[in-house]
Amino acid sequence: MLTPDEIAGLVVNVLDNKKAQDIKLLRTTDITVLADYFVICTASSTTQLRTLSDEVERILKENGEFPLRREGHRSGGWILIDFGCVIVHLFLHEAREFYTLERLWSDAESIDITTIIKN
Repeated sequence: MLTPDEIAGLVVNVLDNKKAQDIKLLRTTDITVLADYFVICTASSTTQLRTLSDEVERILKENGEFPLRREGHRSGGWILIDFGCVIVHLFLHEAREFYTLERLWSDAESIDITTIIKN
């Protein structure tokens, strides 16, 4: 079983490897019981959105972590994958601008992902 930090790190690296845009990692431990981290990113198309979702799930399953739930596969603009301690939000640009999760969770600590990304 991976720690929340390890899960968040894996997700960030998968998204970076699959060319997700504007990846944000928010530590929410001290402000909500929903999760320890939110990972937010933008996809350039519905195809990339599905690819990001599939790859995050595949890599985490390979590491023994299975999603508790998935939302949004049919809607096309926003996919949420809940791993319990880490919630992944995958958006198309328009949906991300509409929901503005970073503003909604502005009290969360923003983590510098450059220290997490493996080249």
